[in-house]
Amino acid sequence: MNAWERICGKVEAGERISRDEGIYLLEKAELHRLGQLADRVRKKKVGDRASYVVNRYLNYSNICILSCQFCAFARKKRDPGTFEHSVEELTEAARKSVAQGITELHIVGGLHPSLPYSFYLGMLRALAALEPRPVLKVFTAIEIRHLAERVARKPIAEVLTDLREAGLGSLTGGGAEIFDAGVRDRICRGKETAEEWLEVHRIWHGMGGRSTATMLYGHIETAAQRVDHLEKLRALQEETGGFTGFVPFAFEPSQTRLAELGRIRRASALEELRVIAASRIILDNFDHITAYWISTGLPLAQVALSYGADDLHGTIEEEKIFHMAGARTPLGQTRSDLEQAIREAGREPVQRNTFYEPLPALR
Repeated sequence: MNAWERICGKVEAGERISRDEGIYLLEKAELHRLGQLADRVRKKKVGDRASYVVNRYLNYSNICILSCQFCAFARKKRDPGTFEHSVEELTEAARKSVAQGITELHIVGGLHPSLPYSFYLGMLRALAALEPRPVLKVFTAIEIRHLAERVARKPIAEVLTDLREAGLGSLTGGGAEIFDAGVRDRICRGKETAEEWLEVHRIWHGMGGRSTATMLYGHIETAAQRVDHLEKLRALQEETGGFTGFVPFAFEPSQTRLAELGRIRRASALEELRVIAASRIILDNFDHITAYWISTGLPLAQVALSYGADDLHGTIEEEKIFHMAGARTPLGQTRSDLEQAIREAGREPVQRNTFYEPLPALR
């Protein structure tokens, strides 16, 4: 029995593949067969439905104390291109979107050096007061650590409790990048470690909270380091069950300092499909894999629905982080665009909420 036959046998029997087998999927497996296998896994989990969420992205500020090599979003306080929105500005923008039917506000920002704790709590309270109330999917794990260690100077669990009481509904999956310490030292020195990222999500899950998981790939990492990342996510999911879905996205190199190395090319469409398909197989305890159209483009995201993905993320309206890094995809999509893309891919479109639960009444 060769490696591919052994992997297929394990997957069909519901058995977990090994690390070496995961590396094989990312390096050597024939892509079309890999996609077929991932698609069978997807179908067993969710049938022929594919989901999307009607959401709005907001960023309160891009001022950040870190200098991550891969990031084109962050600015220092006196740099050109900085922005910092007030609670009133954020609430007004959100109010318009809520009136148009969004069910989720997705909000992240830089690690601001001087915004007080009251700003973050006030922002959540104001947004949570909107009617109908959207789910507030807010902050990355590193933002939570920043609030706990530098702003509020409280334990992480206390900060999460404060934020939940103010309206926090879910954590985002940002900041995970690649967990390998050597990679992190080169692309985001000073950012939280893998263990620190996982700790925030572990605490939040222990409080009954849910969150998404992510992976930023296609820069300096190896296939083995990708598999290590996925296995760490899988292990925490085994422990807590708190992740709702997994969102992989390719590094956008053109406007970042990593581009100065001169040897990083953006992941190809085939590589993106390979990562999605392999992730679907490796993350056997995750229910959902998202094809992030902001990164892939909508046509490739459609194809990914046959390579293990079962979700196209959301309408978004105004994405900044990827576009400041050089992404050329649209800033947002309409609900009808996403539904048409899903139907064209041979799937049944389902509008979902933040927690990947269908919202049939809103369809």
